[in-house]
Amino acid sequence: MRASPALLVLLAGVVSALGFAPLQAWPLTLAAFALWLHCVHTAPSLKAALWRSWLFGVAHFTIGNNWIQHAFDFQDRMPPVLGYFAVVGLALYLAVYPMLAGGLAWRLGRGGRAPDAGFALTAGAAWIVTEWLRAVVFTGYAWNPIGVIWVPVPGIAHLAAWIGTYALSGLTVAAAGALLAALHRRWMLPAGMAAAGLALAIGWPLLHAPGPTPPADAPRVRVVQPNIGQDHVADDGYAAEVFDRQLRLSGRPGPAPRLVVWPEGTLNYYIEDGYPLAWYDANPALVRAQVAALLGPRDAALVGGTALFFDRQGQVASAGNSVFAILPDGHLGGRYDKAHLVPYGEYLPMRTLLQPLGLSRLVMGDIDFAPGPGPRAVPVPGFGAIGMQVCYEIIFSGQVVDRAHRPRLLFNPSNDAWFGAWGPPQHLAQARMRAIEEGLPILRSTPTGISAIIDADGRLLATVPRGKAGAIELPLPPAHAPTLFARFGNAIAAVVALFLALTAVAIRRRSR
Repeated sequence: MRASPALLVLLAGVVSALGFAPLQAWPLTLAAFALWLHCVHTAPSLKAALWRSWLFGVAHFTIGNNWIQHAFDFQDRMPPVLGYFAVVGLALYLAVYPMLAGGLAWRLGRGGRAPDAGFALTAGAAWIVTEWLRAVVFTGYAWNPIGVIWVPVPGIAHLAAWIGTYALSGLTVAAAGALLAALHRRWMLPAGMAAAGLALAIGWPLLHAPGPTPPADAPRVRVVQPNIGQDHVADDGYAAEVFDRQLRLSGRPGPAPRLVVWPEGTLNYYIEDGYPLAWYDANPALVRAQVAALLGPRDAALVGGTALFFDRQGQVASAGNSVFAILPDGHLGGRYDKAHLVPYGEYLPMRTLLQPLGLSRLVMGDIDFAPGPGPRAVPVPGFGAIGMQVCYEIIFSGQVVDRAHRPRLLFNPSNDAWFGAWGPPQHLAQARMRAIEEGLPILRSTPTGISAIIDADGRLLATVPRGKAGAIELPLPPAHAPTLFARFGNAIAAVVALFLALTAVAIRRRSR
């Protein structure tokens, strides 16, 4: 008995999500996308192609985003079971984008009874456009673009330095289409893509060996992971325990300059001067001095905390999810405020409407966070300009660097304690892809893991595993010259999409 197309695309959607971390079964993702494209190509109407693609997307995003449910385990104002509805509800919306891609492939790509190169390339072009749209519409949700499945495959992943993640996603869908074409004995595109992929996977590691060992006096970076999760936030003495643990893990000065980094939001004291006294639980100068006491004269610390913004009447208007630079003399050397905030996480949209219904944001507190000005580099003496991307911000391809003031490295403090078992490795994989795209090393510091030092090729130089307290320290990895993607951003993805579409048209005309 033949399975119904609806069951096939649901199965394909489930399997397609297994290529992401932590499973990283990327061959299954290729096979699943080939099955989805088969169901699209055999659809009897545009309506059927749209329906099948939407079902595929619902299954794909439900499995890939299952970690979101765990964020509801730490919010006492809403029941944890609501998290399961949130995962499925988000998937119902996100599935619109594969639906659009499938509809475009069906309408513009089919040229005969069997799927061919033209259909595969059209599907790839459509996926680039719709995945980019997913990253920008309604503030964007760019989590797990398909191209991220290649992070464990050197060479193929490093195409992102040239074309970016969204274009790599389109080529991945085109490769799945080529696999489908091969099953129908149409060999030109499958043979070409297989040869190119094999050459990249074999040749890139041979041509890009790790660089020379830095000298002993080279600047060093130290990444701290205290391993205190969200379930302890309400405990008495939580702020002091997190602070003391991070102080202990921060090490001591050595002969080389050190940059010590702490995770997002783990400095639970206000450290800026000038707030009304009622807001302070500790003297801000004393807190800064305790951190500075761990620093040598050429060291600096980057710590994740909260800034407060007051209105003209002296009332708190909003807060900033911020990173502060603390210098050896105990003064602040700069501040970065997170710009790409999480709706329903760090602020409640339409608060006047939703709050009376019992809805709340997931981050504790009643004050909404306000967005900062966007990607920018904070100058840190001795270390140059350091780009900041707090938590979720790092997933947005082409939006993580101020291109007019290219930083020396990127710092990505995060709090992945919300994210269950699947979220942290997925978040880390996307940070590695940003390193590849921009040619910049990235430091990731999280309260419970996975913290990491990532080089400019996306390699993991050192990590602290999830659920462990610890610190890692290495010489500061060098940055590369700006990559092609770093220079032009997602304009390259548009060029690749156009190239795939025009090539598909040329193939179609030639076949006629």
